[in-house]
Amino acid sequence: MTSPSSEPPVIQLSAVGYTYSGPPPVQALRPTDLVIRRGEHVAITGPSGSGKSTLLNLLGLLDRPTQGKLEIDGIDLGHASERDRAAVRARHIGFVFQSFHLLPHRSAIENVMLAFVYADVPRRRRYAEAMSALGGVGLARKAHALPTELSGGERQRVAIARALVNRPSLLLCDEPTGNLDTTSTKELTDLLGGLHGQGATLLVITHNPVVAAQAQRQIRIRDGCLSEQGPALPHDPEMLRDQRDPWTQEDPGAHFGEQNGGSHARPGV
Repeated sequence: MTSPSSEPPVIQLSAVGYTYSGPPPVQALRPTDLVIRRGEHVAITGPSGSGKSTLLNLLGLLDRPTQGKLEIDGIDLGHASERDRAAVRARHIGFVFQSFHLLPHRSAIENVMLAFVYADVPRRRRYAEAMSALGGVGLARKAHALPTELSGGERQRVAIARALVNRPSLLLCDEPTGNLDTTSTKELTDLLGGLHGQGATLLVITHNPVVAAQAQRQIRIRDGCLSEQGPALPHDPEMLRDQRDPWTQEDPGAHFGEQNGGSHARPGV
């Protein structure tokens, strides 16, 4: 059996950078190194326009670096085909979005089972595994409810169950509490902490200093540069200012996977 210390990092960036071609060219992410190991809980924070979404697009394999080497679970994806990148995305990465992205006319369990479309899971196992995933986030009793019958916090729990059902190496969260009230934010933060306690690897992009403070590691991004930092303080005025209206504050990559088709997002002004 392979020991954790001999396993490759879940994420490894080596001098990875990204420049939007323009015109004019915009360097959204300066060449950077980053290692995230299995079982870590990492938060990435930064002001608007700092490059958070660009970084997330790269880590989610929606964009390719314009320089450097990107590996997921030891797989070098720099020159991989789109088919191979899609396979890694489906099997190794679970996505959680700010806006949930649930189909409104499908039940909670049907939304979770959508994750199996791109995975090699036999049909006979899909219902049981989706129900197990919903049970893991405390929503088994609402498996047959439509999204319109669920609260915002419950909808985000369905989205997390969908992200986890294929047992990915990485749970990649884009502003997971951005559309939630204070109570739901606390519940979701506790859930993410519990998942981490069970061994999940979490990477959370957030404006919320309370959410960031739950992570083992916090990485600050500014002007396309990454730097490791200590725990965030809830009264950090810059982070609180960014948190006020996330919908009007664009990074160069725009909202991850939500605007302009993700990989075709253009840099902001």
